[in-house]
Amino acid sequence: MIVSQKALDRFLPNVTMPARYAGGEWNAVHKDWSQIAVKVALAYPDVYEVGMSNLGLAILYELLNQQPDVVAERVYAPWMDMEMAMRRTGTAAFSLESRHNLCDFDIIGFSLQYELNYSNVLTLLDLAGIPLHAAQRGAEWPLIIAGGSGAYNPEPMADFFDLFVVGEGEEVLLELVNLYKDWGGVSDTDSLRKDAFLRRAASIEGIYVPSLYHIDYKPDGTIQQIMPRGTDTPLPVRKRLVSQLPSAPVRPVVPFVKAIHDRAAVEIMRGCTRGCRFCQAGMIYRPVRERPLSAVLQIAGQLLENTGYEEIGLVSLSSTDHTCIEAMVRELSQRYQEQRVSISLPSLRTDAFSVELAQIIQRTRKSGLTFAPEAGSERLRSVINKGVTAADLLQTAEAAYASGWLRIKLYFMIGLPTETMEDVLAIADLVKAVRSIGLRFHGKRAQVNISVSTFIPKPHTTFQWLPLADAEEIAERQRALRRELPRHGVHLSWSDASRTWLEAALSRGDRRLGEVVLRAWELGARFDAWDEAYQPQVWQQAFEKSQIDPAFYAYRKRPVDEVLPWNLIDVGVESAFLWDEYQRSLRGEPSQDCRQGCLDCGLRTAFELQQCPQLAIPDQA
Repeated sequence: MIVSQKALDRFLPNVTMPARYAGGEWNAVHKDWSQIAVKVALAYPDVYEVGMSNLGLAILYELLNQQPDVVAERVYAPWMDMEMAMRRTGTAAFSLESRHNLCDFDIIGFSLQYELNYSNVLTLLDLAGIPLHAAQRGAEWPLIIAGGSGAYNPEPMADFFDLFVVGEGEEVLLELVNLYKDWGGVSDTDSLRKDAFLRRAASIEGIYVPSLYHIDYKPDGTIQQIMPRGTDTPLPVRKRLVSQLPSAPVRPVVPFVKAIHDRAAVEIMRGCTRGCRFCQAGMIYRPVRERPLSAVLQIAGQLLENTGYEEIGLVSLSSTDHTCIEAMVRELSQRYQEQRVSISLPSLRTDAFSVELAQIIQRTRKSGLTFAPEAGSERLRSVINKGVTAADLLQTAEAAYASGWLRIKLYFMIGLPTETMEDVLAIADLVKAVRSIGLRFHGKRAQVNISVSTFIPKPHTTFQWLPLADAEEIAERQRALRRELPRHGVHLSWSDASRTWLEAALSRGDRRLGEVVLRAWELGARFDAWDEAYQPQVWQQAFEKSQIDPAFYAYRKRPVDEVLPWNLIDVGVESAFLWDEYQRSLRGEPSQDCRQGCLDCGLRTAFELQQCPQLAIPDQA
């Protein structure tokens, strides 16, 4: 079923940002459905302008549409006023390209990047008329799959998905689509046919099928064991890894509405060697693979030609760690200086940013610079293995202000392991020192923006066994920062405590949280990452109705021998290595960068990598 323009015209002019739902953007792909074997809807459970900034979805969109007998179309979560209008008029959830109901697609793939978007997944399924639970869907329904960082602990959403793609999707998604072709689609409602398909899918490396596993629990609520239901069902499920960065998208869809990241994005590197102990991405996206300089220059040129963007974003977890970063920035700046195309480095390390690099970037338009010291004291930065000194930050601030920047943004965390009030007050001291440098160069025009988030121990990290810090303790430290930081020229923001506990519970939860997610959605949970939509009392009520204590997941320290919900996922980094890193953190001992020598985290053995982590030889062309 196709949603007609006439149907949309009845209410679209009266909702917030109707362009979110209009489609027809530059570079959007339209295919003749009668000639297509497999139809895939790529779903992002947040609003259009957020989803359009997701590079991973753009990669899969272009990759799938390059296949002659496959079409990929997009769908985003409708804002609350749009959802109400759709329900009032009986309008189903539809794709932007062809406006087909999501029910018409063979596969619906969700990108799970943030736990506080989980409730929006159920909204999209329900608006499409699709049963929410995987167990309720026979072979006549679309295959509902998910990927992204949320798939590294898939259990809280396991009830709703037929399968998860764990790891990098470029190869495994094509294999899954080809398997679907061989399956021959659906012609009846025989659930046995679907079960047979899912068992075959589970044999593909990187595919996790929740229905093929049984979870036993102990009387205290912890997991007794995770059991596969068949002898051929893998346990654990190993993440999928591509040995080299595949081709980057060069014809991305250009949004009608200004996206969160409104730029031409080039992934210059995947993975990180720094080994920050708090960072989930640094563990799950290992090993490092660099895109050669010549390829980056070619992709950037094609992107600008095909989109008309005026900014190139050099994207990775730590862009300034790329071997050829200075040559890359210099060449791009020289090539596009006359067109006033700016270069942005979304992730900067204070020990890697040089005066020369700042001067290269400033030849075009300047925006603010963002750095992440993460902790205020040298001691605590050693605990978390950040590897940045106060001198590094102050030298970088000097270089930035001297090169003309008026605003610097700094990211910190509170609630880190072993943190004391002295460590928290060291944040204020560091900010004051940066502010004084800005005053020296620019007077009162100099600005320092401070973002202080509450640390959440995430799966597959050194601190995965630790609890979320006590809420009152966090509130006391936030008050201390407000007292100590200057009132003029410094802007402080911090994470919402009423949202932090929910993110911690969902990210560290097990399969029993599916009931909580469903109850919260039924009670009205929508867009929980948005201040104007989040209703903490709804989630509290959902936990109470489900007779589940969120503190069990958020505030409980785990013993080293506990079976963790995410143990069924193998990211290549061994638990023994993470535990050893945790012991080193307690002693305040930093670990070296992987580029300086292998730390034997387990990745090289798991994936038979000959060079780890330096898989790519930089191209000097």
